[in-house]
Amino acid sequence: MDFDFVTAVAPLVAIVAVATVALTSMMGRSTVFMMVLPSMIVFSVIAFFFGMKHGEFRASP
Repeated sequence: MDFDFVTAVAPLVAIVAVATVALTSMMGRSTVFMMVLPSMIVFSVIAFFFGMKHGEFRASP
C-alpha cells in the first residue's frame, strides 16, 4: 500500500478538527484555541513523524 503525503495527513487533520469542534462545546473557546489545539497539533506532528519512521523501518529489507 502506497500513501502520498496528502492521503496520510488528511485523516489526521480531520481528527484534530473534529476534536477541536467537540471540545469547544464543552470548554471555553479561548482555552481550546490557545492551549489545547496547539498541543494537539504538536503531538500529532510528533506522532506522525515517529509513525512514518517506524513504517520506513518496517518496510526496509
